[in-house]
Amino acid sequence: MIPSELSWKDSFKNGLRSIEQVNQFFNISLKEMHFDNLIPLHLAYRIKEQGLDGILAKQFLPSNEEIADHQEDGLNDPIGDQNFSRPGQIIHRYKNRALFLPTTVCPVVCRYCFRKNELSNNDEIFKSDFQKTLEYFENHPEIEEIIFSGGDPLMLSNEKLESYLNSFSKIKHIKYIRLHSRTPISLPQRIDTGLTEVLKMYANTFETLSIAIHVNHKEEIDADVTAAMARLREIQSLNLLSQTVLLKGINDCPNILEDLFKKINRLGIRPYYLHHPDKVKGGMHFQLDIKAGRIIYANLRDKLPGWLIPQYVLDIPGGYGKTPLFNPEALEFSGVLINYKSQQIKL
Repeated sequence: MIPSELSWKDSFKNGLRSIEQVNQFFNISLKEMHFDNLIPLHLAYRIKEQGLDGILAKQFLPSNEEIADHQEDGLNDPIGDQNFSRPGQIIHRYKNRALFLPTTVCPVVCRYCFRKNELSNNDEIFKSDFQKTLEYFENHPEIEEIIFSGGDPLMLSNEKLESYLNSFSKIKHIKYIRLHSRTPISLPQRIDTGLTEVLKMYANTFETLSIAIHVNHKEEIDADVTAAMARLREIQSLNLLSQTVLLKGINDCPNILEDLFKKINRLGIRPYYLHHPDKVKGGMHFQLDIKAGRIIYANLRDKLPGWLIPQYVLDIPGGYGKTPLFNPEALEFSGVLINYKSQQIKL
């Protein structure tokens, strides 16, 4: 049972960070691995309650599969961050929007994370120099949207987040801010009054302020998550979106996805992205092929209204960007995709 007095700060501070701590808490015998580990205490108790074969354990509990020989097929940088990295923790791939990576801190380490190698190695793309960040955005008037990624931007202190938003609000061509976060799901108590006050302050400063919430399965949503979503929903003009990763053995079933998207819709969240899993080193056991994904998505289109169905996309390896994966002409995958610049990319 989760201790009732456990605050989000205590949950994070006392989270399981070593394989030894994980083994002791769950009474298991995992091998050492070079990938980062973090399970906040609140989530560790939820995993234990649900069981080691549960949806939470499969996503957040380290696995010996991560160090199996066949994992060598994966990529350290599966979406080509390095190819579009710019000084100041910026990744500028698309003309009118760019990623800002203000932190390497996450509320939990997802075992399939596309940046698990970059984060574990504290890659150069996270090197901080906010003066260079501001200079880059000021000198690129074509950029209209700044997307906070990382790490997880909602793990920044309220003061630091407010400082960033204030600085960006002074750049006239920045119209949209988007925060991509796992925090409302994996550390929901973090969505406290201090944070919501910051978000309220800037929800009308920009033309649109969005939070894209990472959630993969309805079993991730408990009473605490529901309460966190309600606090976010109280912020007028805040745009709540979702992103979901299609994962083998987790949610690779149209019925599971149907239940998830209906549930988050009731919480005021609009499904936005359904990501085909990235071929990340240490996470290849979550992979499924594109044909299987297309069949799932085709079935989903028969179960939900169009406005409740997210875009099914793949971030093409090498930095070629996101491309829609559903093809109404064929379920079989030809091996070639068209990227956002209309280039044909052979996988």
